[in-house]
Amino acid sequence: MDIPVTGFVVHSDGEDPRHAHRLYITSWDGRPVHVHPFSGATSYNDGHLHYYAGMTEPAPSGPRHVHGYYAVTSFNDGHTHTIRGVTGPAIPLPGRGHYHYFEGYTTVNGMRPHSHAYRGNTGNEV
Repeated sequence: MDIPVTGFVVHSDGEDPRHAHRLYITSWDGRPVHVHPFSGATSYNDGHLHYYAGMTEPAPSGPRHVHGYYAVTSFNDGHTHTIRGVTGPAIPLPGRGHYHYFEGYTTVNGMRPHSHAYRGNTGNEV
C-alpha cells in the first residue's frame, strides 16, 4: 500500500565533505505533520551530567500518535552520549496543542563506561 507523503528537501551549500540534505515532511497520508522541541539534563552519574536538546521526528497530527527522537548530549567529562527513543502518546494541553512524555537511558560511553538516565516532556507542537 502506498502512502502519499509531501515535503521538500533543502540542499546544504557548505563546503563540508560529508555534504548533507535535510528532508522536511509536510504531510503524511493527507494529514499535516508536526514536531516538538525537547531538552533537558541527564542524571548525575560518574561525577557529572550531560545536557541535550533537539526536535522530535515528524508525526501526523491527531489524537493518537507518538514521535521518534534522537540527540547527542553535551560534551562533558571528555565524552558525549546518544539518546534515542519513542515518546509516549499525546497529552492534551489546556486550550490548544499537546506534549509528549519521554524517558530512557543514554548509550554507554566514557573512560569509565557508564550511562545516564533521562526523562522529560516535549514542548508544545510546532
